[in-house]
Amino acid sequence: MSHDRQLDAVVANWSPPASPDLEPMVGTYASLEPLNAEKHAALLFRAFAGHDVVWDFLSYGPFSSASQYHRWAREHAALEDTHFFAIQNHATRAFEGVASFLRVNPEAGSIEIGHINFSPALQRTPAATEALFLMMEWAFRAGYRRVEWKCNAMNIGSRRAAQRLGFSFEGVFRQAAIVKGRNRDTAWFAVIDDEWPAFKEAFAAWLAPSNFDAQGQQAERLSDLTRLVRFASDPMVTS
Repeated sequence: MSHDRQLDAVVANWSPPASPDLEPMVGTYASLEPLNAEKHAALLFRAFAGHDVVWDFLSYGPFSSASQYHRWAREHAALEDTHFFAIQNHATRAFEGVASFLRVNPEAGSIEIGHINFSPALQRTPAATEALFLMMEWAFRAGYRRVEWKCNAMNIGSRRAAQRLGFSFEGVFRQAAIVKGRNRDTAWFAVIDDEWPAFKEAFAAWLAPSNFDAQGQQAERLSDLTRLVRFASDPMVTS
């Protein structure tokens, strides 16, 4: 008697990658440093002050005082399962945002980029894009197979940012959580290692100084460059 058997592909020579080492990451437009409350909290609080909208889709914030945010930064910098970074914009020399590695699963080769909070000064800048590129680059260079991005399904800005960066939409987990007393449906996105070399070339082309004019206007849009890669790997991609 014969049976049709279809099994998943063998992952040859697999060994789990290391957890994030919390070393600084330095690029042309941005640097990331492990979050340190004494060094970064007051500067970040100042960057976020008066812009409560940036906290809408996070499970914490806004903060009413610098000391309250300092306490949050101290507690979260000490977490062992989430690795926070403060982001410095080289153009302003100011610390203007936060992002982290979380849900790190070396055995599966997956890691998530989350807790992304960019002040208005950092949003829509080359520094913002490069900061996330540096995190993706670190993850794939370390040997991770999959980098994830998850956000509130209502957060259209985050969903657009994910796809601009090359993340493919994988679906929505309905009623995944209750955050600040409200329902949260969670949208899932990911980039996998087979796609990364082409995405890395797209980022290199977009981040090149020659892609920007004297006023900082881009010649090539990153979304156009990454869409080509996502379309090549999934012909169903339309946006």
